[in-house]
Amino acid sequence: MPLTADDRTAITDLISMHGHLSDDGELDRMREVFAEDVVYDVSDAGFGVLHGVAGMKDAAERLGDGNPVGHHVTNVVLKEAGEDEVHARSKAIAIHADGRAGSAVYEDVVQRGPQGWRITRRTITLRRKPLGG
Repeated sequence: MPLTADDRTAITDLISMHGHLSDDGELDRMREVFAEDVVYDVSDAGFGVLHGVAGMKDAAERLGDGNPVGHHVTNVVLKEAGEDEVHARSKAIAIHADGRAGSAVYEDVVQRGPQGWRITRRTITLRRKPLGG
């Protein structure tokens, strides 16, 4: 079934909601965005691969004040990858309490299930050099 405008809106909203929930400290609501068994790969940032929503919450709590105060997502591009599966690529900007900022790319696998669209895998790649360097 082709991806509808409503699907595109729902998936883009899902990707955006992660930042709101993170920044508000509403970690128990991450199930609204991610599948229960999500694979969340933050190896490029030195945090390894997190498994499940519970693993994400535990890592965020351990990081504490090291978490960004602002997660911003932009430039969301969606590509159908099969029935009820979409690959999403977006840009992420993180702002820290001390004013530092960083840029990253989110590569997401998003699947439609009984609860609607959920991110089942996210890989975060930090941007360290201009022009893809």
